[in-house]
Amino acid sequence: MQQINTHSMEQSVELGKKLAKLLKPGDVVTLEGDLGAGKTTFTKGIALGLGIKQTLSSPTFTIIKEYRDGQVPLYHMDAYRLEYAEEDLGFDEYFSGDGISIVEWAQFIEDYLPADRLDIVVAYQGEHERTFHFKPSGKHFEQAVAELLS
Repeated sequence: MQQINTHSMEQSVELGKKLAKLLKPGDVVTLEGDLGAGKTTFTKGIALGLGIKQTLSSPTFTIIKEYRDGQVPLYHMDAYRLEYAEEDLGFDEYFSGDGISIVEWAQFIEDYLPADRLDIVVAYQGEHERTFHFKPSGKHFEQAVAELLS
């Protein structure tokens, strides 16, 4: 697993912006990490990298938030509340659609996730320091991570 360390919220946002430039419609990125690890901060960077002007916030209570004012739609999902849910919320439509899907707490909807995706674990290292562990699945994501880390 490859990793990058950031030492401030600004660096985490910049990392998200860099990754955004390597993503394309239909891509799925999962984010795991403890509460407060920086998953939403990183996603804000992705949104900025896609040219999204809306203020991004955690979708904890809505499960899915859509941002359509950038070059590519961004679907920000929080599956935390779906741990024991049985219903399908139409994830396939998002995952194979015209936008980029960012899924926090993805382990709760593992059965719906595509095989080709980028899994990222965000680890809290200190007040402002985070380690981003990248696990790409599929050639496109392997190339994206290689470029991101170069």
